[in-house]
Amino acid sequence: MTDTRTPHDPWQWLEQRDHPDVIAWLEAENRLSEAWLSQHQDQREALFLEIRGRIRETDLSLPACKDGWLYYQRTEAGAEYPRYFRCRQQGAQDLSIDTATEDCLLDLNELAGDGFLQLGDMAVSPDHQQLAYSLDRQGDETYQLFLLEIATGQVRELDLPRADGSLLWSNDNRTLFAISMDHTSRPATLWRLEDGQPAVEIYHEADQRFYLHAYRSACENWLFIASDSKNTSEVRLLPANSPTAQPQLVSPRSEGHEYDVDHGMGKLWIRSNQSGENFALYCADPAQPQQWVLHTPCSSEHTLEDFYVQQTGLILQYREQGLVCLQVHSNQSRYHVSMPDPVYSLHLQGGEDYTSPCVRLRYESLNRPAQVRALELATGAQQVLRDTPVEGPFNAADYRVERQWATTADGTRVPISLIGTVDSFQQAAPLYLYGYGAYGASMDPWFSHARLSLLQRGWIYAIAHVRGGADLGEHWYQMGKLENKENTFSDFIACAEHLIASGLTRPDLLTVSGGSAGGLLIGNVLNQRPELFAAAVADVPFVDVWNTMNNPDLPLTIGEYEEWGDPREPDVAARIKGYAPYEQVKPQAYPPLLVTAGYHDVRVQYWEAAKWVARLRSCKTDDQPLLLRTQMDAGHGGASGRYQAMREVAEEYSFLLAVVSNGH
Repeated sequence: MTDTRTPHDPWQWLEQRDHPDVIAWLEAENRLSEAWLSQHQDQREALFLEIRGRIRETDLSLPACKDGWLYYQRTEAGAEYPRYFRCRQQGAQDLSIDTATEDCLLDLNELAGDGFLQLGDMAVSPDHQQLAYSLDRQGDETYQLFLLEIATGQVRELDLPRADGSLLWSNDNRTLFAISMDHTSRPATLWRLEDGQPAVEIYHEADQRFYLHAYRSACENWLFIASDSKNTSEVRLLPANSPTAQPQLVSPRSEGHEYDVDHGMGKLWIRSNQSGENFALYCADPAQPQQWVLHTPCSSEHTLEDFYVQQTGLILQYREQGLVCLQVHSNQSRYHVSMPDPVYSLHLQGGEDYTSPCVRLRYESLNRPAQVRALELATGAQQVLRDTPVEGPFNAADYRVERQWATTADGTRVPISLIGTVDSFQQAAPLYLYGYGAYGASMDPWFSHARLSLLQRGWIYAIAHVRGGADLGEHWYQMGKLENKENTFSDFIACAEHLIASGLTRPDLLTVSGGSAGGLLIGNVLNQRPELFAAAVADVPFVDVWNTMNNPDLPLTIGEYEEWGDPREPDVAARIKGYAPYEQVKPQAYPPLLVTAGYHDVRVQYWEAAKWVARLRSCKTDDQPLLLRTQMDAGHGGASGRYQAMREVAEEYSFLLAVVSNGH
C-alpha cells in the first residue's frame, strides 16, 4: 500500500513505542500537567472526597438468580475492586444472602496487587462446579484465561495466546469456547478448549473487516458464532449439547445486511434490516435456519433496536424520539412498558433465569440514580428491586431535567438533554456539554454521583445527541458516518450555539468534553470554532484519524473503513483530511485543554493524543493551559480501580473549575 501519511510529520517519532526518547517526552508532559494541576490540589482533593463520600463504599449488589444459586458481588471501604460470591437460594423469589452456603469465587483486590487489573468475563459451568474467568493485567485488552474448581479452590491457567477474554461453556461441563485475536487485536478465531487437550480451531474469520464473538441463546440450548463488520453480519449456530458438531449457517453474509439471532420459545428469532434500515423481526425453525417467517414488519416510524426472549414472553426494544421504548408480547397480548421520567435510560439487565415470569430492567435518568426493576411479563407490573444509593444529602427534586432541541443549518432538529439546579437555569451558568456521535452508539441520559459536584456548584450538564449516534434511530446513525460525517460536528456546534442563544450559558462559561471518537468531535470543533468554548477535555481522543486510517497494520484499522471510509479512495481521502483534528490544527487561539491518553491503549494509540498536543503547542497563538496526562500503566478505559477512577474525574473537574472560575 502506498504511504499516504502526512508528509513531513514532525511528530511521527512519537509513534516509536518504548523508545527512551518517547517515554521521556511523555513523562515530561506528565510532570508539566501535574505542576499545573497541583496548584489546585486543595480543590482536586476536595472534589475526590466529595465524590467518594457519595458512594456507598461497603455494599452488596443485587444477586443474580441461576438454577437455585445466587451470584453477587461485595465492595468494601478502601478496596479498589469488588469481590465475587455465590450462595444457595432459599426460595424461588428469595434474594436474601445465606452466609452458611456462601463461597468467595474471586477477590480482584488480591489478584490485582498494586497493578492494573481488568476482569474480562466470568462464566460458570452449567453444573455450577467450575468458574472460567479472564484477566487483563496491562490495559491492552489481551487476556489470560483461568479455570477455578469451586469446591477445591484449585486454579489453573488455560493456554490460549492473545485471548480477547470472552468465555462460553457447552452443556457438557467440560468444553469451553474462547476467542483469540490476530496481530491487529481483532477477535478472529474461535477455539474449543477441553481439559488436557490441545485447543481445537472451530472457526476463523479471515476478513479483516469482521469481528468474531460467540454467545449462548436465551434458553441456553444453542451457541451462536457471530461475525460482524460495521454494516454486515453472519451467524452460525451450534447445539450446546453437541460441542463437536459442525456449526450451521443461519444466513450467508451479504454486503449491508445486518442481522442478529437468539433462540427461545422453540424458535430462532432474527432481527434483520433486509427489508428496511429500521429492522424487522423474523422467526425460523433451528432445523431450517435459512427459512425465515416475518413476525414483526419494519416500521418507518421507529427502529427495532433489540429484542429479548423469555419462556413466557418476547420483548421488543424500539428507539423512538431519542428514547428506548419496550413492547412486551406475552399471553397473546401486547403492551408498552411505561416509565416515570420524560428523559431516561432503559435497558434489560440479566439476573433472572430463562424460565422466570419476570425480567429485570435497569432504569435511570439524569437526576434519578439507577434502579433495577422487576417486570412481570404477564401483567406488566413493576417492582423496584434495588435503588443505587447516594450517600449524603441528595434530593432528585432539587434538579431540573429538560430536553431541548437545536436546529442546524440544514433544518435538522438535534436533541439536547440537560440537568441543573432550578437556580442554574435562571441565568447564564457554567455548562458542561458532552458529545460522542459515532458507531451508532446512543448517549442515553445517565446518572452520575460525581457530576453532582458540578451541579451543586451551579453548573448545568448537557448531552448533545448528535448524528453518528443512533439516538433517533438507525437513520440518525447513517446521517453521521462516511460521507455524512461532517453532520456530527455541525450538530455539536449548533447545540453549543443554541445553549448560548437561549441564555443558559456564554462562550466564556461553556466547556466541552468527549472521549475516543468523541475526542475526534472535540478536536474538530476546537479547530472550527475555538472562540465558542471556555475549555475542553478530550479523553483518549481519536484525533490522528488520517494517519491511523492509512496504517492497516495498526489494531482494528481495516474494520474502521465502514465507519470512516477507505482512504485509498480519493474522495474519501479528501474528506478525512478535511475534518481530521491533527491535520487541521492552525495558528489561532485555543481554549484551555486537558487531554488524556493510555499508553497501552489498542483502540486509540497513545501517540494520537501526544502528537496532537505537540502540534497544538507549536501552532497555537495563546498562552492558555494545554495539559497532556498519559496513564503509563493503563489502556483505553483509564485506571482500573474505582478510587483511581474517582481521582481522574476529580482532576478533570478541578481543571474545569480552575479555568472557568475567572469567567463566572
